[in-house]
Amino acid sequence: MEAGIVGLPNVGKSTLFNALTASKSAQSANYPFCTIEPNEGMVPVPDERLHTITKYIPPQKVIPAMLKLVDIAGIVKGASEGEGLGNKFLSHIREVDAIIQVVRCFEDPDVIHVSGAVDPLSDIAIVETELMFADVELLQTALPKAERAARLNDKDAKIRYEVIKKCLEQMEKELPLRKLDFKPDEKRAVSSFGLMTAKPILYVANVSEDDLEGKNPMVQAVRDHAKEVGAGVVAVCAKIESEVAELDEADRAEMLEAVGLKEPALSVLAREAYKTLGLQSYFTAGEKEVRAWTIPIGATAPQGAGVIHSDFEKGFIRAEVYSLEDLVTHESEAKIRQAGKLRVEGKTYIMQDGDICHFLFN
Repeated sequence: MEAGIVGLPNVGKSTLFNALTASKSAQSANYPFCTIEPNEGMVPVPDERLHTITKYIPPQKVIPAMLKLVDIAGIVKGASEGEGLGNKFLSHIREVDAIIQVVRCFEDPDVIHVSGAVDPLSDIAIVETELMFADVELLQTALPKAERAARLNDKDAKIRYEVIKKCLEQMEKELPLRKLDFKPDEKRAVSSFGLMTAKPILYVANVSEDDLEGKNPMVQAVRDHAKEVGAGVVAVCAKIESEVAELDEADRAEMLEAVGLKEPALSVLAREAYKTLGLQSYFTAGEKEVRAWTIPIGATAPQGAGVIHSDFEKGFIRAEVYSLEDLVTHESEAKIRQAGKLRVEGKTYIMQDGDICHFLFN
């Protein structure tokens, strides 16, 4: 699972990406399309629960969950018709699982805005409109073929034809596809299209150094819009975060304290991006390592075991599960077992965020 960072040129996308991935190899320049080919990076997802576990089960190493991010070229009005990097940009978005849109929420005469004025809601509308135009074009092209196949009484073809019509009707109302409820078979029918307006979205309000909490009216406008569309919002000062990312641990803590932050805003962003992708973590804990494993929300115990190794899923017998609260209360796995708090779960168990597990497999 991966999230793509998108936005208009010069909103701070690449600065943010470099800070998130601690990448110093591609510093962004103050002109459009400095990102041409998408850059990819892995970002740890900060999780205090890992540190709590290590208090009671000291390991040789601690491994957090990782999030894959893709920095995609800036979009401009008319991209769906080939403006700017046009279709190349859009094809990269089709490949990701969620969208992180960076919107500029600060004034700075030294940083050019591609539209000539700072207006985050206009930025959001431009990107959404271009994605919608591209989705409409793709579905209209696919519709005749789907209709011909549906006439042959193929069940899957009929579902595909009906869901394409359903999507086009939604976008005729100028509404993104993420607001539609798709049945499982409908999702499968259109999964190959990579429909961009169906992807979950997270907005990142890039704020100035004197507005780290994002209290200015532009950020509030983004929050109001996000609430309407069911999206999340994170306020980040990309400039400060890029400076913090380059410091060692001691200096980083000192700088965060100086600007009044308890943790880097990028930590909040990583966690929110994780949620936007529909992901959660479970843990394994032992002397060798304490580790967070990434699974989709709703995954079963065998599927959870499968992220460690495919053989664990194939030969799954049962899972032994306890909670972080159990560990804090009883202070060791042995005492959790003695207290009867170690649960034995079978193949139908739905994994919960924060489960601490051992898997038994054949």
